[in-house]
Amino acid sequence: MTQLELRAEVRTITGKAVRRLRREGWIPAVLYGPETSSRPLQILAREAEEIIYRAGTSHLITLFIGDERPAPQVLIRGVQRDPIRRNLLHVDFYRVQMDKPITMEIPIVLVGSSPVLERREGILLQGKQTLEIECLPRDLIEAVEVDLSVLTEVDQQITVADLTLPPTIRVLDAPDEMVVRISPPEIVAEEEEVAAPEPAAAEPELIRRRKVVEEEEEE
Repeated sequence: MTQLELRAEVRTITGKAVRRLRREGWIPAVLYGPETSSRPLQILAREAEEIIYRAGTSHLITLFIGDERPAPQVLIRGVQRDPIRRNLLHVDFYRVQMDKPITMEIPIVLVGSSPVLERREGILLQGKQTLEIECLPRDLIEAVEVDLSVLTEVDQQITVADLTLPPTIRVLDAPDEMVVRISPPEIVAEEEEVAAPEPAAAEPELIRRRKVVEEEEEE
């Protein structure tokens, strides 16, 4: 796993005054974790967006806070955006302890191609988008790949038990949970027809204006 780095500064501005920080190109953040007091930080907006794009929530980041050493290893555990403009408002960093297991949800990535799908003899159903795992931070993986080429017949499926992961990782999901399955097209059509809801009577649209919380004084 590629090591990612990010620089931050200790933040002294809190509450509604963080609006000024954002106008100056900074994003307020907070660092928390076991045996760690919550610390307000600030990071450059352009660097924050890049690290969120590259790291997601399952990639370790070395967070350099000013001249403090050693730099902690962190995960992104929360991202707040404006609900309309989608600009970044706040980031939560979780400090991990490298000698203690962590629980994570990692994405399931589909690779390869099933010959059944290529012949258009079936439809792919995906039952799970993520996998819950437990491991030491140094053993964390970014995703688990599922090879669709092994699905050569209709009604075949891949369950959690069929997934291949390193021995250092413990899977917390039930082994019999379906990850993907090839179903006959007519079965899927019948299921969709049965599940189709009755048309509902038109109701007045209720529009609620969501208030964006700038930041609490105590994070």
